[in-house]
Amino acid sequence: MKFLDQAKVYIRSGDGGAGSVSFRREKFIEFGGPDGGDGGRGGDVWIEAVNGLNTLIDYRYQQHFRAKTGMHGMGRNMAGGKGADVILKVPAGTQIYQEDNETLIADLTEVGQRFKIAEGGNGGFGNAHFKTSTNQAPRRANPGLPGQEMTVWLRLKLIADAGIVGLPNAGKSTFLASVTAAKPKIADYPFTTLHPGLGVARIDGRELVIADIPGLIEGAHEGVGIGDRFLGHVERTRVLLHLVSAQEENAGKAYKTVRTELEAYGAGLTDKPEILALSQVDTLDADGRKKKAASLKRAAGRAPIMLSAVSREGVDEVLRALMSYVDEAKTADEPPAPDDRWS
Repeated sequence: MKFLDQAKVYIRSGDGGAGSVSFRREKFIEFGGPDGGDGGRGGDVWIEAVNGLNTLIDYRYQQHFRAKTGMHGMGRNMAGGKGADVILKVPAGTQIYQEDNETLIADLTEVGQRFKIAEGGNGGFGNAHFKTSTNQAPRRANPGLPGQEMTVWLRLKLIADAGIVGLPNAGKSTFLASVTAAKPKIADYPFTTLHPGLGVARIDGRELVIADIPGLIEGAHEGVGIGDRFLGHVERTRVLLHLVSAQEENAGKAYKTVRTELEAYGAGLTDKPEILALSQVDTLDADGRKKKAASLKRAAGRAPIMLSAVSREGVDEVLRALMSYVDEAKTADEPPAPDDRWS
């Protein structure tokens, strides 16, 4: 399945049905009178977060959505039925923006959340509604009100517990493939990863959702390389895993490059807890490890974890460190326990 994290769609709710002009004409009924029913309400347009989706690819092939018009009123005081709604199904983590792509309308962060983006028009009154003591036979009815129409942007930000950041070829995809069932593209050239990926890792009987994004290079916030567009997918994570390749000539400089891009992007990414790991250490001898680790420690102010997704060295240590931060964040999010003294 292809990955698409942004889509522009046109939506229109249904028009209200028209009211009816009708009069009773029945045998043995001396006085007839108006009996035109009201029109039905137009269909609404909803956006709902559902399970089983992690991309907006469906909206590449269909960008126009229109709800049905309400049924028109009929004689014998029969009101028209409501028009059918339209429901746009999106992954959890989808944000809805106005046409300017800057004004946030709604943020659907949990499966089952739904938002009415456009309300159907009211149905028109039938002539029975206009009967008065001085107007016993009104010959007018209201048309239904028009529905709402607008163009909106759908923008997906993946919901994951941990996010992996680093320069291209830092071993991010290899790590994701080794600890989850995800199958990202892995090759020995820059920007192998072109789209974010998700995987579920398991450690000590618990699960951890990890997001991998394309690598950052110097100037990414200005659009260099793939740019920093995909950093939005790690905004919701609770902890970052920063991988620095042991193949880098200057590991400390590589670390600072990525941190500079995170700071330029903003959105609180530099405030998130960070696990630092020197990846691909299986390619170095003991002396080389020591030099690279020392360079990284000087730049980051702390010693990195030695990591090799190929030999599995340090993999469990990294996963446990990530899980500890996730558990800590979840505990902080839980509401306080009720005070039994007042129960």
